[in-house]
Amino acid sequence: MKIITVHHYDAFSVIPNMGNPAGVVVEGDQYSEIEMQAIAKQVGFNETAFALKSEKADLRIRYFTPGHEVNLCGHATMATIYALKTKGILVDKPKITIETKAGILPIEIKEQKAGEIYITMQHAEPQFKEFNGSKAKLAQSIGLTEEAIHPELPIVYGSTGIWTLLIPIKNLTYFSKMTPQSADFPAILEEMPKASLHPFCLEAFDNNADMHARHFSSPYSGTIEDIATGTASGVMGAYFAKYIQRQAQLPKTLIVEQGQELGKDGRVLVHVNSDEGNLNISITGTAVHVKELKVQI
Repeated sequence: MKIITVHHYDAFSVIPNMGNPAGVVVEGDQYSEIEMQAIAKQVGFNETAFALKSEKADLRIRYFTPGHEVNLCGHATMATIYALKTKGILVDKPKITIETKAGILPIEIKEQKAGEIYITMQHAEPQFKEFNGSKAKLAQSIGLTEEAIHPELPIVYGSTGIWTLLIPIKNLTYFSKMTPQSADFPAILEEMPKASLHPFCLEAFDNNADMHARHFSSPYSGTIEDIATGTASGVMGAYFAKYIQRQAQLPKTLIVEQGQELGKDGRVLVHVNSDEGNLNISITGTAVHVKELKVQI
């Protein structure tokens, strides 16, 4: 029997309990994959991250939901980098690389005069795949009718490191009505049964924000909803440039808000750029320490 210290950080907020919670294990090399999964299940957050040594980058991070390992997680990356930086464990330089199952990704760390730390995380190259399922059943699976789906924008699977189904919704009024029926997701997502659902719209509660979203987890992950989702926000930036404003002047930074329906207040800065004709996506966020957890496996 082992007692493990897991640090609870909230990402995409500077106020404890207002951002997206992630577990961080700073000494991940001590644990096997089976133990990592058991720890993540005990913690119960959407993701728990494990910091490991890397021969290819400055740091390796592995991410586990309560149900399985995922290739990449934006908010858990923010939490891990913030934890290692504030604990003095991370090498002291403004640019590092992290090894993930989505590839080697560059990270930029900026410290503000007030002591706040902002982390910019490069995402994997954007990918999109067509959704050919039933719009009516899809809408029903999040407690809506097909009438709520935006008639002019496509429903597509998108990834900048992990796949989610991007669902454009007409306006903000529908978001408080959403009730996910997670068990129905795999049958509707015939092309990618393990994908999550990410409904979004071009209205926001905050006048400074560009988009609003909710994020409903795959039932295989063992969780229901994410408070502020880094990877899905990143692919929203790519979607914006590909499907909404194809003539947008790049580089462009978008503010994505999330979590308001859950009494939270997440903000993700999404940077959209063009690199030799290909979209280049990164996100910026911060984190805050909430408390220390003791987990027994």
